[in-house]
Amino acid sequence: MTGSHKVSGRRRTGGRAAAAGRQRRRSKAKLRIAVTVSLLVVLGLLAVGAGWIYVQLDDNIETFGADGISDNRPPVSANGSNVLVIGTDARTDGNSGLSGGNKSDIGRSDTSFLLHTYADRKHAIAVSIPRDTLVDIPPCELPDGSWTRPRTNTMFNAAYSVGQSATGNPACTQNTVEKLTGLRVDHTVVVDFKGFAKLTEAVGGVQVCLPQDIYQKDLNPNRLTRGNQIFAKGPQTVSGRKALDYVRIRHGIGDGSDMGRIKRQQAFVASLLKKIKDDGMSPTSLLPLANAATESLTVDPGLGSAQKLISFVMSLRDIDLHNTKFVTLPWRYRGARVAIVHPDAEGLWSALKADRTLDGQEGTGNRHAGQAGAASASPSAPEMVSGEGVSVAVYNGTTVTGLAARAADVLKEHGFTVTEAATAIARAQTETVVEYGPGGQDQAEKVAQVFRDAEVSSVATPGIRIILGEAYAANPDAPTAASPSPAPSGATTGARSADDDPCSNLSYG
Repeated sequence: MTGSHKVSGRRRTGGRAAAAGRQRRRSKAKLRIAVTVSLLVVLGLLAVGAGWIYVQLDDNIETFGADGISDNRPPVSANGSNVLVIGTDARTDGNSGLSGGNKSDIGRSDTSFLLHTYADRKHAIAVSIPRDTLVDIPPCELPDGSWTRPRTNTMFNAAYSVGQSATGNPACTQNTVEKLTGLRVDHTVVVDFKGFAKLTEAVGGVQVCLPQDIYQKDLNPNRLTRGNQIFAKGPQTVSGRKALDYVRIRHGIGDGSDMGRIKRQQAFVASLLKKIKDDGMSPTSLLPLANAATESLTVDPGLGSAQKLISFVMSLRDIDLHNTKFVTLPWRYRGARVAIVHPDAEGLWSALKADRTLDGQEGTGNRHAGQAGAASASPSAPEMVSGEGVSVAVYNGTTVTGLAARAADVLKEHGFTVTEAATAIARAQTETVVEYGPGGQDQAEKVAQVFRDAEVSSVATPGIRIILGEAYAANPDAPTAASPSPAPSGATTGARSADDDPCSNLSYG
């Protein structure tokens, strides 16, 4: 009995344990189901929330019409991508409170640079195009749907003002950049004053550095008095209106030129990129930034949604700050305007077309053997320039005898047809100039590629002619387009990396 009782007791105990186990398993199963359901609900809510955020961002973004983009474009390339960034001083939509000026004024492009992202997604270069650069503006669409005639030897920022509208003409600027560079612009982004200010606030400010105290008169030279101090000398963090004032200062630093201001703007963008990278480029950290930026962005249709815009930014996350360079289109003063230095500019564009970095690396990271500084070499060095089908007259604008015949021989080696080699009427030419008549710019630029530092100028007379100057006479054996030329200071030694000390090179001009 006792034994039987003990067995019975053990059976009863085992039954209770089994029941308890089944209960615990059912509880755990219910818990897992509850957790799973809860997670699904949370994920659903997050998805709905993210969708709402994207809808909100989509509502912020404005696009400009693709109708104004030229049909005559450079081909699509697999060698990296190119984004044109335009900073506009338009006074519309709340911008007048930040910049002053007339609200009904036309939109103008104050700052522009072409950002080339290499195919390896680890290198990038931003090339600033000075607003006073003399360029040829191709046909552009007007607000009424008609198209303008081409304009030659015109300031670059005039392209954005074609049509005289308050919102500007970004498609015309894109067309002009494509004609200037021979590179296809994959996307165009326009940022106004208000958008710039909000962008700097969203990242919590950007570190800058000043070589001296800055006062109100430095920002507005029309003031009769020095005014209040805006910035103190040394490093500091700026955002909003103060950041805008910093990048707009021109007269109080260095030589007071717009070229100096470009260098300061490059330093600011470099510091902004560093701040964004330091904060982490995740969708979570980018959403507040995207919300601030998209409120005042105008983009091409290819970036016309939040998903496309954030996806594009995320594709840049692995680009190293040291490998992000800032340069300026090779330039020189022509009176109060800025002239492009040939053939150095063509060398820079050729390097970007080939996806080569400033130190001669390919976009895949492989270094060209024996070709350091490919971006600053003459175009496609050491290849010859193809002069086939181009007729040119050569004139000696100096007192050095035999110079025209010598230059004619060089041109013939490149396949050009020389129609005349003679002495110019005026023989006090300083610089070598290639003149071209209507429709001859592309051919003239080919001629300029053969002669270092030759300028290209449009004239009313048909045809192509080169007037040799004292610079060529002093060294007629200098390397031509068939040999690498020394790096132009504006495209190499003046280059800035995104990780450079913001307090270096403070005068910027």
